[in-house]
Amino acid sequence: MSEDVLSADEMPPAPAPADAIHSRFLFVDVAARRANQLKRGARVRIEHNEHTQMPHKLERVAMEEVKQRLVQYQLPAPL
Repeated sequence: MSEDVLSADEMPPAPAPADAIHSRFLFVDVAARRANQLKRGARVRIEHNEHTQMPHKLERVAMEEVKQRLVQYQLPAPL
């Protein structure tokens, strides 16, 4: 057995879902930053199967990831 494979007990916990975004301006900003990550080669986080169609454009993929709360974000501290 390979030593690189982690058992179920050793796996890190899955990240908690991100906070829901209620501001469309914040939604656009987070999705745009995620789209840039995808363009640089980041892995897609949404799951698809034969019943659901994957969006073709990376911007749409990023928007769907934000809608599904798969993208973690942090707001800057107020001044």
